[in-house]
Amino acid sequence: MEKSRGIDFSTVLASSVHDMKNSLCMLIQSIESLSARMSEKNIEGAQELAQIHYEAARLNTNLLQMLALYRARKDALPVDIDEWYLDEVLEELVAKNTLYIENKNLEVEFDIEDDLMWIFDNDLISNLLNDIFVNAMRYCQKKILLTAHEIDGVLQVQISDDGDGYPDNMLLSSTSRPADIELNLSRTGLGIYFAQMIANAHVRNGKTGNIELQNGGALNGSVFTLTLP
Repeated sequence: MEKSRGIDFSTVLASSVHDMKNSLCMLIQSIESLSARMSEKNIEGAQELAQIHYEAARLNTNLLQMLALYRARKDALPVDIDEWYLDEVLEELVAKNTLYIENKNLEVEFDIEDDLMWIFDNDLISNLLNDIFVNAMRYCQKKILLTAHEIDGVLQVQISDDGDGYPDNMLLSSTSRPADIELNLSRTGLGIYFAQMIANAHVRNGKTGNIELQNGGALNGSVFTLTLP
């Protein structure tokens, strides 16, 4: 008698992650709706709500990364290339995090080349940039700068902050290939791995996307650079 095939655990896990992601999205929307109705006098409640929103958004980003990594391992990571205006992409990025930005009184500035348009997978790139932006919000003192320019025929997007900068182990990891990055079960390692993988998935005219982590820049803190061909 032929044995029945066992359930593929990785497939079940991916399905569960997808369901959790959808539930988290609904939770985030509910938090935003509740925040809009909350009295301005309830400062303590607003702060707690902003922190809950922040943590839910971080968890949602992690789930998105896990799904992308699973699909990449199965050679089924969809890269849906289209044209996008960078001002719209970056403004949407900030809008998704308005609750935390306003509660923490952070200053976010833009330096975007006029009418700058590029071709890339907006879902993948937006998730990548959101993860970096969320970390910038967490570790900055007060200011974050978003820049986007075409330089020597490639797109360069930077997220800078006025925090203490990246630790040395992160600076080393950013120059590694995805396969060489040591995750050691840390969220930071996963974020770098994900960012490099998504950047490398964008190939055009023989050139490949890349990321770079530096310290210094206009705000004398951490500087994340995404380059797309």
